[in-house]
Amino acid sequence: MAIGLSMDAFSLSLAYGTNKISKNKIILLSLVVGLFHFFMPITGSTIGEPLSKLISKANIVVGIIFIILAVEMFLSKDEENKITITNIISIIVFAFTVSIDSFTVGIGLSLTNKNIIIPSIIFSITSFIFTFIGLILGKKISKTFGTKAIYLGMLILLVLGIKYLL
Repeated sequence: MAIGLSMDAFSLSLAYGTNKISKNKIILLSLVVGLFHFFMPITGSTIGEPLSKLISKANIVVGIIFIILAVEMFLSKDEENKITITNIISIIVFAFTVSIDSFTVGIGLSLTNKNIIIPSIIFSITSFIFTFIGLILGKKISKTFGTKAIYLGMLILLVLGIKYLL
């Protein structure tokens, strides 16, 4: 389950890694994603039941955001400043969008498991690792394939956006 929850973070990290991201931001982003994957299932298990109907709408918003990012990435592909993680707000938005599914898992786990802390720790560590690896791989792909790697990033964002919309 932890790997499944971390795949969105990995895919989006791969896309963002194709842009210029410093080592410090790679570590910070990975840590924040890990923290979100810890707290979102706990929040889901605590307050999720009444809010579960809103999640399907939140997934639509996330899908639209990913598609907009893909289009913006395409439109700015020739510019030096591509879509990237630039400040704490963009880090939080990134972490939130890839951890919404952890919230819904928290709702489900609350029905079958009273101790949500251990699964949340596992989700947190796994998502940290997958985010870190995705960013590093994206950076290496970008160095190897240059601007063609940006197209891979756009494609990943577009596919994720469509996935959330469906």
